[in-house]
Amino acid sequence: MKAALRVLAALAPILLAPPALAIEVQRVVSPGGVEAWLVSDHVNPIISVRIAFRGGAALDPAGKEGLANMVSALLDEGAGDLDSQAFQGRLEDLAVRLSFDAGRDTFSGSLRTLTENRDSAFRLLGLALTKQRFDDQPVARIRGQIQARLRQDSEDTDVIARQTLSRTLFPGHPYGRPVRGTGESVAAIGVDDLRGFVKRRLARDNLVIGVVGDIDAATLAPLLDAVFGELPEKAAPARVPETTPRANGATIVVRKPVPQSAILFGQAGLKRDHPDYYRATVVNHILGGGGFTSRLYDQVREKRGLAYSVYSALYPLDHSALILGSAGTANESVSETIAIIRKLWRELSLKGVTEKELADAKTFITGSFPLRFTSSGRIASILIGMQLENLGIDYLERRNSYIEAVTLEDANRVAGRLYDADSLTVVVVGEPVGVDSEKGSP
Repeated sequence: MKAALRVLAALAPILLAPPALAIEVQRVVSPGGVEAWLVSDHVNPIISVRIAFRGGAALDPAGKEGLANMVSALLDEGAGDLDSQAFQGRLEDLAVRLSFDAGRDTFSGSLRTLTENRDSAFRLLGLALTKQRFDDQPVARIRGQIQARLRQDSEDTDVIARQTLSRTLFPGHPYGRPVRGTGESVAAIGVDDLRGFVKRRLARDNLVIGVVGDIDAATLAPLLDAVFGELPEKAAPARVPETTPRANGATIVVRKPVPQSAILFGQAGLKRDHPDYYRATVVNHILGGGGFTSRLYDQVREKRGLAYSVYSALYPLDHSALILGSAGTANESVSETIAIIRKLWRELSLKGVTEKELADAKTFITGSFPLRFTSSGRIASILIGMQLENLGIDYLERRNSYIEAVTLEDANRVAGRLYDADSLTVVVVGEPVGVDSEKGSP
């Protein structure tokens, strides 16, 4: 199968009809009832595992923002009878890659191992998830590393823009808080908080698993119990409120003495389960998601040379949704760049897209879909996304049909209803010439 994927990756999808995906997804249920989705591939002796628990940094307690992130950095720093050095040494000896990550809505993990080290690698994953140590030395070291990263973030224009826009769009809501926390909140996190997070959030009822590579269903099933069987059956009740972004068309300038300003802009979007999501996907591709072919790239970069890159993207969350975009440009060009972005936003809403733009976008989106399946890790991540979003185990077979079904009438209805230049909120970090914080207007 991987040979076929490598061939697909070499093709130019814009010129070809979308090829069929030769990927069989199996549902595997262990004797103890743990479920995983599996794509077997015996070409290479490698196994990739992705896991995700529903509920991430948005559930961090107030005043202890960054808790989920800190846990993610500590799970592989000692577990069971292995202290941090021994655990890390074991991973290195076995050539196992193990890591964890905290997002706003999920807490995830990644494992990659050679088949010959499969049982040992899975055992280490199980230890990390169920028998954490949180010893004083690694906790202090990781805390220091996170705080050093936060100090770096405080000088990073892109990070400042992202955090400013989040606070602006989600005031008083968990989505407005930084995933990595602040220096003060990270300092306030104790070992009891770390253990409490694990106890509350890492459970079988909010877990999804994707496995890809040199393993079959019969072999995987008992391993699932060995790794995940000791997790609690149910996570603690938790709730993140539904919210609508407070996008009011403001322009917000954060002064920073740098030669190039970072520009981030956003408005309300569509959640992943919205009936118009695939229509919006096509429309956004035309506006700013299509790389060199998008309207934003053509007008901002190609015709005027104002920015090296500019894009827009749908950004669905579990409890809200955004359309986000970004650009970077010289301070002297910020005003013109923002004006063009707002103009294109308004034109899309008022005039929609053309038949040719629609046809080209659909061809690219469907034709490039196989390029997402060029590694076992990427496929495993897609399996996780399919489960988290309740897309169905046969989603890979159906996905392109949703794109192909988008009509010009569909696209223009969504463009007119969804894209709102008057609400597009812009954050600029830098020393933009002639741009100050104010209520935005196109």
